[in-house]
Amino acid sequence: MKKKPARRLFTQEFKLEAVRQIVEQNRSMAEVARELGIGAGLLARWKEQFLAERELAFPGRGRLKLADEELRRLERENRALRLELAFLKKAPAYFAKGRSRGSA
Repeated sequence: MKKKPARRLFTQEFKLEAVRQIVEQNRSMAEVARELGIGAGLLARWKEQFLAERELAFPGRGRLKLADEELRRLERENRALRLELAFLKKAPAYFAKGRSRGSA
């Protein structure tokens, strides 16, 4: 069975420089891809991401874009609030049981 080659990782600076060569220096995507030893499809994805997000593109390993980070924080907060709400809905029934036993 063949082993897959290790996945290559590229730094933010490398990606930005590759895309700048295409965008600012008007070089062809195929030429830059060949020169850097990467696929033209990969370079095209980097270019799309760069054009959409400019300097905020390619945040790096384990780091989220600001919008994704905010979404994740809000989802955690929402989950905590739902748990609190579920608890508060059950509390009156719990305390009502205690009163009926104690007053009899």
